[in-house]
Amino acid sequence: MIEVGIVGKTNVGKSTFFSAATLLEVQMENRPFVTLEPNVGVGAVRTRCVHNELGVKCSPSNSACIEGERMIPVKLIDVPGLIPGAHEGRGLGNKFLDELRRADVLIHIIDASGSTNEEGISVSPGSSDPLREVEFIREEIDQWFLSIVSKDWQKFSRTADSSGREEVESLLGKLSGISVSRSDVLRALRETKLEQLKFTQWSEEDLKNFSTKLREISIPMIIAANKADIPESKVMIERLKAKYKHVVPVSAQSELALRKAAKAGLVKYLPGDSSFTVVGNLSQRQREALQYIEERVLEIYGNTGVQQAINEAVFGALNMIVVYPVEDERKFTDKNGRVLPDAFLLPEGSGPKDLANEVHTELAKGFLYAVDAKRKVKIGEDYKLKNGDVIKIVSTTARP
Repeated sequence: MIEVGIVGKTNVGKSTFFSAATLLEVQMENRPFVTLEPNVGVGAVRTRCVHNELGVKCSPSNSACIEGERMIPVKLIDVPGLIPGAHEGRGLGNKFLDELRRADVLIHIIDASGSTNEEGISVSPGSSDPLREVEFIREEIDQWFLSIVSKDWQKFSRTADSSGREEVESLLGKLSGISVSRSDVLRALRETKLEQLKFTQWSEEDLKNFSTKLREISIPMIIAANKADIPESKVMIERLKAKYKHVVPVSAQSELALRKAAKAGLVKYLPGDSSFTVVGNLSQRQREALQYIEERVLEIYGNTGVQQAINEAVFGALNMIVVYPVEDERKFTDKNGRVLPDAFLLPEGSGPKDLANEVHTELAKGFLYAVDAKRKVKIGEDYKLKNGDVIKIVSTTARP
């Protein structure tokens, strides 16, 4: 399962975002350091289910299909708020940063309204600069990552250089505790122009540049510009979009209110929708709250941004695609007759054998070829899977 870390300074709405995405009850207050332990839960990415295209009715197993939208689970980790110096143990310390070791991507929740300072203390909207907030959190994350890469570097570099092992293999062994791949390391070495240097020749600057680049590649970050409903946020969000690639306007409080109202049967709403429909009896206060969400969030941004932030993290920053494995390419079913039961998230550029490995490692070991169920054509190991592909794996080893 894809792991998504939720990071940011304290008191910016991280726990509200987490609760809105998972509907888990967590402590939320307008003060610093409310979250003292990481919260872990399951959210989902949302994509149009391929059954719509194929004209069949699906029977989802590893995910859910609601009104034609496939909701694929992802793990969410809400890390306690960070302040400047966190990687050195300040505030709640870097022990919580270590919760991110296995994260595939980070969602950085910021206060787009500028109404909390770097320590998470409430100030007047517009008083704090969200761009500075982005910079200091990235610096903390990068410094934490550097501390992992550089630990015992002198001893490691001497041993690695004299061992005769391939450079990449040595680094992968050293970094086995974090989520990095061989391709991540190769790309970081290439982009920092360090692939030809021995480890003992690296300067401190080289080590820092490599570490930062490896973090950017292996654990990319997107920005969830929270509190988008506050007027001061609009200009700030435009500034953020002008400087950074992945920026999503968010009102976590609005999403949480809508999801709770939907759970209570008061409104019809699916996470990520651009509107909602009232279906229950509302009090005057509830009507006013929903009107506020409509006018200050949905009419301006088109959605609350929570679902869009998760989607941007997985499909945008990680470049994942959705592929549906089946056993009967004519009926799009598994061995039990369920239609399109599973939806798998795979990196763009993956092939049929990668899908086989996700389904079961034994299936990949005996891989022969695959069948594109949409086109009813045989495909080989070198075929590049596309988003929405429906694939049958043919293997010498039967799927368990």
